[in-house]
Amino acid sequence: MTTLAAPSSTVALPPELRTEWPQAQLIGQGALRFFGLLVYDARLWAPQRLQAERYEQQPFALELSYARKLDGEAIAERSIAEMRRVAPFGDAQEKRWLATMKLAFPDVGANDRLLGLHNGQGEVRFFHNGRQTAQLADREYARLFFGIWLAPQTSAPALRASLLGLGE
Repeated sequence: MTTLAAPSSTVALPPELRTEWPQAQLIGQGALRFFGLLVYDARLWAPQRLQAERYEQQPFALELSYARKLDGEAIAERSIAEMRRVAPFGDAQEKRWLATMKLAFPDVGANDRLLGLHNGQGEVRFFHNGRQTAQLADREYARLFFGIWLAPQTSAPALRASLLGLGE
């Protein structure tokens, strides 16, 4: 279940984007809750308006601000499960992607931020509290990973609508 919030002009541009895309705008934001407990607040940033049906072909950044402690390995494993909702992939891909995500996602606590920066051409860079943790150039990975939030097959359709500014 998600709680939605409209984009706010008072939300500061993440430090990772200040040099990369100083003109980036907040596209949408929302929160992921599990059994009523806040897991994280999510924000989608982009240098230009996004076309929802072509998200994987456009530059954007997805920022997650965590409300509680979570194990980084558990985040990586849950990401693999959610990526499978978007589309199937093989065991070799899973092993490669899981290894990258275990590097990308350290354990997080309240107020920690993870940010995924997608260049629109399949290159993804991950940041934890402003420090780069991993980088991967793989179009299929980028499509499926960000599809966790942005694809129609997401397990959180209300959060997707809020992030993409689609209304409900």
